[in-house]
Amino acid sequence: MRHLIHYIIPLALAITLSLILTFNNLSPKPLPPFSCNTPSTASLPFCDAHLPIERRARDLVGRLTLDEKIGQLVNKAAAIPRLGIPYYEWWSEALHGVAMAAGVENGFSFNGTIRAATSFPQVILTAATFDAHLWYKIAKATGEEGRAIYNAGEATGMTVWSPNINIFRDPRWGRGQETPGEDPLVASTYAVAFVRGLQGDAFEGGRDGRLQLSACCKHLTAYDLDHWKGLHRFTFNAQVTKQDMADTFQPPFRSCIEEGRASGIMCAYNLLNGVPSCAHRHLLTNTARQQWGFQGYIVSDCDAVSLIHQKQNYTDSHGDAVAAVLRAGMDLNCGSYLAEHTKSAVADGKVSESDIDRALHNLFSVRMRLGLFDGDPQKQIYGDLGRNHVCSPDHQQLALEAARDGIVLLKNSHNLLPLSKTHTRALAVIGPNADDAKTLVGNYAGPPCNAITPLQGLKRYVRKTVFHGGCDHDAAVGIARSADYVVLVMGLNQEHESEEMDREDLVLPPEQEGLIKTVAAAARNPVVLVLICGGAVDVSFARDDPKIGGILWGGYPGEGGGRAVAEIIFGDHNPGGRLLVTWYPQEFTKTPMSDMRMRPDHKSGYIGRTYRFYKGEKLFEFGYGLSYSNYIYKFASVTQIELNFKTSSYDDIKTHQKLGFVAVSEIVLDSCKKARFSAIVSVENEGSMAGKHPVLLFLRRNQIQTRTDNPIKQLVGFRTVRLEGNERGNVEFEVDPCMQFASADESGVMVIELGRHFLIVGDQEFSITINV
Repeated sequence: MRHLIHYIIPLALAITLSLILTFNNLSPKPLPPFSCNTPSTASLPFCDAHLPIERRARDLVGRLTLDEKIGQLVNKAAAIPRLGIPYYEWWSEALHGVAMAAGVENGFSFNGTIRAATSFPQVILTAATFDAHLWYKIAKATGEEGRAIYNAGEATGMTVWSPNINIFRDPRWGRGQETPGEDPLVASTYAVAFVRGLQGDAFEGGRDGRLQLSACCKHLTAYDLDHWKGLHRFTFNAQVTKQDMADTFQPPFRSCIEEGRASGIMCAYNLLNGVPSCAHRHLLTNTARQQWGFQGYIVSDCDAVSLIHQKQNYTDSHGDAVAAVLRAGMDLNCGSYLAEHTKSAVADGKVSESDIDRALHNLFSVRMRLGLFDGDPQKQIYGDLGRNHVCSPDHQQLALEAARDGIVLLKNSHNLLPLSKTHTRALAVIGPNADDAKTLVGNYAGPPCNAITPLQGLKRYVRKTVFHGGCDHDAAVGIARSADYVVLVMGLNQEHESEEMDREDLVLPPEQEGLIKTVAAAARNPVVLVLICGGAVDVSFARDDPKIGGILWGGYPGEGGGRAVAEIIFGDHNPGGRLLVTWYPQEFTKTPMSDMRMRPDHKSGYIGRTYRFYKGEKLFEFGYGLSYSNYIYKFASVTQIELNFKTSSYDDIKTHQKLGFVAVSEIVLDSCKKARFSAIVSVENEGSMAGKHPVLLFLRRNQIQTRTDNPIKQLVGFRTVRLEGNERGNVEFEVDPCMQFASADESGVMVIELGRHFLIVGDQEFSITINV
């Protein structure tokens, strides 16, 4: 019997294992949806990966019926069973990590075995690092996670509608948190880095391979008002001058296309000078495609096409609205409007099938670049990306690094910070944002891998940490009095600033301001104030209060944000972030948000916007940020101190000298190349702590010589440098004056002022003269 058992047990185990393997074979892991997976279609030209994509797309479109074509014009692109083409969802989100669209089923739903993705800081904080390489790495990691989720069979799309590169023109805009700030150069650089990283290109560009994911730059253009004092983005008519279009609103989109090679663009809800953005042929076709060379698809913001007739009253009928967007160059409708009204528009002769074919050619070309018509994606170039690439330790560490480097130290009276780890025995943490993980991620966020709140982060440093949400002022005061130090974690959340919700003021909620003042007055030592918010807030009361010794701006710092805040407060990280927007006083709210002008108007008293044009009072300037170190700058070398531009004729020279400026388009190309120069800045860390420090290079024109509508100053370059305590290093800027010294005249022509200019870094200036 004993011998029989000796044989029976292994046999039973073998049978069990066989059954498990058989069951697994019968229930294979889900494959991602893709085309060209059947014998009947594999031999067709559109499935031949060796043919040019243009030919493949043309072949596929030519095989479709009108009804099948119309089914592809909306984000929920219908399956075409007879050709083996599955359903495809165009709408996916990846603003600062793979995400969901709130309340809407999209390409990434997190309802399978993958329930989370790395949640990087909201864009406004990531951009405050002024580190383009970091931006690229975050986008690349996001692209890897998105492709990995798709490969796991848990996504129905890989076309993400990110990045948001609209200029953060007004601090009241609820979606400003999604953007890289108010400066066109920063937004342009961010756009290029993000698109290249997400799509699988090299940091320097130049790869011409398959798309890892497809990026979509939005919202074209001059979109920065959602819902403010009765004005709504669905019907707002943005009145923008040619001058502001040329040197503020359009540069990020141009860079996104020309340098980033984005495969998607989203047209905005608003009208631009009376024309709906998605029906604006000059914007979509003449500018984006013909001037900038865009090759990709153009999608409407969601339900924007339906507004053209129903709310904007731009057309007389549904069919006219369909015709307007297709003829303008839009390819895809987020929503169902084109599915409902295109066939009747064709029957009425308002839309030609050739307009539909053009749109479908652009759409299928992008899906082919994603490899969705080349067989099983798991066996292609990105096929090795799987579940282990989602929420990987490297990606979570990258999220923490971005939060650390983006957080901005706004105030540090008498070097209150960092707090001592050995002498802080009792800590009070007070405020509504101290222990709310949801607030940390901002909007357009997916479920984070492992969120750490500021309270959790601070508890790692001080065992005796007491928390109070702040609702009961008396209780908060009692806790504050018993602690060595108090950290107040305040700010805003998506109930104050978000999509569909702009602010009407720039102050903190009144109950927060009262709590801060009360606790600060009662505390033993000056308190630390941490602000979690996207847009600027008027905290002049805190800036000027000696009982508030330190102020940190943390943006919406993502899943690692609480740890990063604590590390900075207790000195395990040296803060180096710098503000992406001007922080205005509450008085600024007298300026209507609907006034799109960037430049001031002295006759009417209009004060202008952003650091480039605004001359009013500021709480904190663009680029402001303190550190635990003191950094000293010096211009080590500048390879040219006088630039001599050549124009097309002698008569032009005399005209330019009289006017005081020259159009960039009139400068001989070789002259622009010869004008490029290198500026090397020596940076010394005078402190004892190591730090990562952004170095910002500005241009200021001689105020006596310049036109009155020129920028006060403008950013021409930025780089980061890591220095140990008491270490010195050099930062080199490659400057292209034809690109970086130009601003627009009233007609929208980019021009360069003649005469004396000054390069500025910190408190150092270097003079450069420009002649023709």
